[in-house]
Order: sequence, then structure tokens, then C-alpha cells
Amino acid sequence: MAALDVDGTCDPAFAPVRDVLAAQFADGSQLGAAISVRVGDRVVIDLWGGHRDPERSRPWLADTVVNVWSTTKGVVALAFHVLVDRGLLDPDAPVRKYWPEFTSDGLVRHVLSHRAGLAAFREPTTAEELADWNLMITRLADTRPWWEPGTVSGYHALTYGFLVGELIRRVTGTSVRDFVHRELADRAGADFRIGLSPADDDRVATLVQPPPPDPAAFQAMFAQLNPVALAVLTNPVVGPDQGNAEFWRAAEIPAANGHATARGVETLYGAYAHGGVAGGQRLLSAAQAEHAREGQGACVDLVIGDAGLGGRESEIALGVWLSGEDGHYGPNPRAVGHDGFGGSFGLADPEADLSIGYVMNLMGNVIADDPRKMALIAAVYSCL
Repeated sequence: MAALDVDGTCDPAFAPVRDVLAAQFADGSQLGAAISVRVGDRVVIDLWGGHRDPERSRPWLADTVVNVWSTTKGVVALAFHVLVDRGLLDPDAPVRKYWPEFTSDGLVRHVLSHRAGLAAFREPTTAEELADWNLMITRLADTRPWWEPGTVSGYHALTYGFLVGELIRRVTGTSVRDFVHRELADRAGADFRIGLSPADDDRVATLVQPPPPDPAAFQAMFAQLNPVALAVLTNPVVGPDQGNAEFWRAAEIPAANGHATARGVETLYGAYAHGGVAGGQRLLSAAQAEHAREGQGACVDLVIGDAGLGGRESEIALGVWLSGEDGHYGPNPRAVGHDGFGGSFGLADPEADLSIGYVMNLMGNVIADDPRKMALIAAVYSCL
């Protein structure tokens, strides 16, 4: 695909980013995708291209939305920080202060930083059961932690949204889906929703995941996973078949079924980058936006470290991941962001006054740091 097939706007100083995206379309590593970049109060990149469907019959448009999987988590964390600002949640309080039925001894900050020990369900769980909020929170409230809360992180791939979301529901009386919609997305003018309205069915992209390039190596990776990582990734198994299903799009699964444009992702992650302001609206105090970047301790994450980062240490802040010395979100170790399953991401770098949102529908086969993501981030920083 040639560069002329990439639509939208791009400041000439950021032309290398457009070139990278165009090259990804040309080499077949993209089907449909979009990227939005803001520096200060100016959107310098708003690009999209490709197709919404594997048949390549429906072009990706300016308002195309797609399931961004775990990129949703950074937005749920933003909602949490708004409630800390309002004095309704305290990161250092026991979870059961707000959720009396919760049987674990963990603190609220453990839930937010994937240290609660509740990374996976112990009962066999189907993907369809994820749509049953009451069932999910009842199971989690009764679950025996996989490790002592607070001692180590283990990525809560699906459980995170129920845990943080239930805390939000307990103190506001409204669902996390509605809170994000009303208090964040609508206020900031961000095209971002947890779940999807049927009215948006005609603009949603179809998720596609190709087979792994080396099936034997993929199977070998699963064979060596520790019990926590194996449970997180297989109980239940979720992928494009579930992400494209009607039940998934309609459900409230706030760890994994946010649907957004790249601009929507960039706008909300921008609150972390621009002193709490997103879309010209103050969503968060500058002090709380800074608190969100407080690292909770570097370690080899029991899930991401085992399955995605080859045993290397990483560090989670309060709901978002720190870039760290490995540069997961660019060269600033204190930049933060969050990847979504398959490759999407949001990035916030306050020191550079920079926010990025990237979405796509051809999912990659790595758990973290998709090569397309890393190439786009490198291109952005080369232009600053």
C-alpha cells in the first residue's frame, strides 16, 4: 500500500511517522490502523488508513472504532484517579472499606497496580460469563489470592476491570462504563466507550489475528508458563472470535472491551501527559496526574514477565505502566502507557508534553511491545 493511501493530517515536521505507518501498510503488517499524536495543545498527527474488514471491502474512516483490549485499563485507571481527587477513594485503604464482601487483605493500590493476587479466576470461567458483572465480582470477592497482596505484580488481564470497576461502582453508585462515558469521554470529547452501542455497529472494525509465525515455538511458550500466567491466559481464552462477537461488544468488560478511535485514546491518555487536562477540560488535578506515575516496585511480573518480556523486570505505576529503562513507551523512563492485546496503545509523556493513541485491527502475536508500536513511537520521538 502506498503512502497516498494514508489519510488524515500530519504536520510536515512529523512526516517520518506517516512514512512508518505507510510502510507498515505496504509490507502487510497492517490491515487497518490509525494514530493520533498531540504535543502540547496541538494535534500534530491524525492519520488512518487501510480497511475495517479482512475482505478489504470497507475502508478505515476517520470515525472507525475498534476494540482496544487492555488499552481500556489506562482509561479505567483515569476514572479511579478522578475519584481520588474527589476524596471518594483512598489508594491506601483496604479494599473491603468500600467493598465489605471482599475477603482478601489487599489494599486499593494493590488492585490498581496488579498486585492484588487476583490475576485469574480459580473457577473454570467462560468468555460469555465475563458479561455477567455480578457473577464476576462475587467470584473475585471470594477468590483466594494467588500470592500475598502487595509483594509482586501479576498482570490482571481480565480481572482488573471488575476489581477497579466495582470500587468505582461502590463509591459512585454508577457503573464504570457509565462513569467513563459521562465523566471522561463526553466531557473531553473523546470517542471512547466501554462496550459498544448497536448504533455504532456500522463503524466498528473487525479484529483479525493471523496464526503465529512459528506455531511450535508458540506452543512451547505456553508449556513453560507458571501456573498464574497459564490461568490468566487460558481461563478463559479470549481472542478475535470473542472480540468480534455480539455479546462481547454489548458487555461491560472494563479490562478489555473499550472501543475507540486513535483520537479517543490519545485524548484520554492526554490527561496523564498534560497536567490532568484532556480535550480542553480538566479531568484531573495536576498533582493527581503526577501521583498516577508513582512506581509500585520493579519486579519480574508473574504474567507479562514470564510470557511477554522474557523474564525482564518491569514496573507498574498506579494503573499505567512505566516506560522504564527498556523504553516500552519511549526514551523517558517515567513516561507511562498501556498496551492492548494485539498492539494498540496509549502513551503519556509529561516531560515531552506528549500523548499518543494508536489502534489497529490486525492483531500481532506478541504480548507486549508490538514491533509496529515500537517503530511508531521511535518515529514520533525522532521528530520532537
